[in-house]
Amino acid sequence: MADHTFTKGLHDLGNDCHAYLQPDGTWGWSNAGLIRGDGRSLLVDTLFDLDLTGAMLEAMKDLTRSAPIETLVNTHANGDHCWGNELVAGAEIVASKACAAEMKELEPATLAAFSAMEDAGPVGEFMKHCFGPFRFAGITLTLPTRTFEGRLNLDVAGTAVELIEVGPAHTRGDVLVHVPAARTIYTGDILFIDGTPIVWAGPVSNWIDACDLMLEMDLECIVPGHGPVTDHEGVRRVRDYLAYVDEEARKRHAAGMTAAEAARDIALGQFTSWTDRERIAVNVDTVYRELGGNGEPPNVVELFGRMAELHFG
Repeated sequence: MADHTFTKGLHDLGNDCHAYLQPDGTWGWSNAGLIRGDGRSLLVDTLFDLDLTGAMLEAMKDLTRSAPIETLVNTHANGDHCWGNELVAGAEIVASKACAAEMKELEPATLAAFSAMEDAGPVGEFMKHCFGPFRFAGITLTLPTRTFEGRLNLDVAGTAVELIEVGPAHTRGDVLVHVPAARTIYTGDILFIDGTPIVWAGPVSNWIDACDLMLEMDLECIVPGHGPVTDHEGVRRVRDYLAYVDEEARKRHAAGMTAAEAARDIALGQFTSWTDRERIAVNVDTVYRELGGNGEPPNVVELFGRMAELHFG
């Protein structure tokens, strides 16, 4: 029976699909999924550290004892969706080609060092706020063993699963995991429900296109990367936020505001109640970088400084 409550742990969505949810869905508290076939299973994402991933795999034992996890799909490169990969021993790890390349760019030890910074002012305090609850020591970055571009169809012991690359959007290689027969999709961080999306890669138009794609699909259960299980209405809300920020950022760019000024100036209105509102600093900066046409990657340290200012301000 489908269980859509936003409580920590494993939730039965019906049709041999499950979601592992982690309230409150803010920085690092990500979701994962399990799709069971006849004697084999596919895991959608691991979690931010080994303790969290180990607890999740333990919670899945009754399901995976007779249907071991033989395939792991990483929806994108952020650590809260792949840094527990080493615990899924022997599984084929599948991701988009762009995701696999991006995963190599940040080691867990680097984030551990940032999170442990002392006397780093507001930026250090904000990093601790975001990443302090997690334990990055001892993690071995474990990369995909199979990559693809565009689309890939998988057979999970009789259950058809479609992988659909929709990045660059949140990151450079975002992937949706669709189970057509179950009318279920796992979105990775293409969806944050009741939380603010963060557009690290962009363009925003790609992310809007991904939302439009899901709105055209026959879906009953939509498992976001963060937040509660949702439906098409949740997709629409995320789309509305992205379209609104994109439009407002472009207006301020044309008026000569800097990206930092624009992020402070945009009123969030109906989106004010969402968590992690400070992410608008990153989202506006991504729009500005697109308009600038220089193709430069984001300055992550500077952007964490802008987010810290908005968060504490």
